[in-house]
Amino acid sequence: MAETTFFPRRLILGAAVICGVLLALAVHMLGARYGLDLGGLWHSDTHEFIPAGAAIAWWLIATVGFSGGYFTATLMQSAADGQIPQRMRQFLIAVGVLLLAGAGQVASAPSPIPTVAGVLAGLAALCLGAVMAFCGAHFALRRG
Repeated sequence: MAETTFFPRRLILGAAVICGVLLALAVHMLGARYGLDLGGLWHSDTHEFIPAGAAIAWWLIATVGFSGGYFTATLMQSAADGQIPQRMRQFLIAVGVLLLAGAGQVASAPSPIPTVAGVLAGLAALCLGAVMAFCGAHFALRRG
């Protein structure tokens, strides 16, 4: 019988956080292309209390970062036990590659928001995605 391979918890945590951050940044870039401006909260020329596009962008990035970290940590624990079917593994790889390829294509186009605001929004998305991905991965590892 083959022995079960266990990944160190820090390796799973690190990989899950990286995956969650990449997914959150990809969603940020795709959302910016479709008008979900993350920096809309800092605009002083709006008459609304909180612009809906900014609120949706913040929640979307937080949700994708958390779920990306959580599901990556869960899948890495299952993969060590050999519990993931081959078709599921191939499907997840294809979805990840397509999402990151779409974000790369969007990132190569001209930005719809000014440069300084785009950099600040990107850094905010990076920090939000990192915190939420860490929380998701941490909860997945504590559960398992």
